[in-house]
Amino acid sequence: MKYVGAHVSAAGGVENAPVRADEIGAKAFALFTKNQRQWEGPPLSDENIEGFKKNCEELGYSMDHVMPHDSYLINLGHPEKDKLQKSRDAFLDEMQRCEQLGIKLLNFHPGSHLKKHSPKECLKTIADSINWTLDKTKGVTAVIENTAGQGTNMGFKFEQLAEIIDMVDDKNRVGVCVDTCHAFAAGYDISTEDGFDATFKEFEETVGFEYLKGMHLNDSKKELGSRVDRHDSIGEGLIGLKAFQLLMQDERFDDIPMILETPNTENWPEEIRMLYDMTGN
Repeated sequence: MKYVGAHVSAAGGVENAPVRADEIGAKAFALFTKNQRQWEGPPLSDENIEGFKKNCEELGYSMDHVMPHDSYLINLGHPEKDKLQKSRDAFLDEMQRCEQLGIKLLNFHPGSHLKKHSPKECLKTIADSINWTLDKTKGVTAVIENTAGQGTNMGFKFEQLAEIIDMVDDKNRVGVCVDTCHAFAAGYDISTEDGFDATFKEFEETVGFEYLKGMHLNDSKKELGSRVDRHDSIGEGLIGLKAFQLLMQDERFDDIPMILETPNTENWPEEIRMLYDMTGN
């Protein structure tokens, strides 16, 4: 079964996120557990935590289908020691917030080398950051998102994701979220059936579907291999509808959160309905 939703607002408290997801017909959702553009946020109150759990239960959201995103400021591959530690501390806080809320997944962009150390050193630093955080937490899986490869961002090739996973000690608590826009911008042509099949054959052989914990469903404003991250509404970008039809009819993508991050939030209910119509059920 498919679980499609969107990255909804947690304004006014995280307990409001499941309510907003339900309002748009989502069966899964993402959120920020704190302000994504600040290093620190106020602690979650008992009211926040209890309200979130109660609303998820009452509205039928399993924690298997809730996948928060961490702060955009965090760089787990930072080449400078003090700034790396700042990122690690912030990531640990995000993981601990998920623990408090009973959430099992935390999605994050792996990191950037900033041209100050080699890509290989950056991947090792990212893996070390994940190990450091997993040692201090329990029950939450660190879900690495593929990137478009913009600037010095790592994780745009499946080989880089596999290399990070290979260096993570606890393989049971690491996974991958594939963003369709990022994959296309990084050079994976999922817009045709042949390209889609080849892309996910490579994913299976390089990373493995056992590590796929979620998807971000976004069309792309920029062309194949552009290495530019610009999301578009489903079917309105350069990927087109075919890739999403194939995703929705492929059992390998069952039972994971499939999250819209498309730019027109008012279209989310319609996009969710459209994607479910593609399943043919």
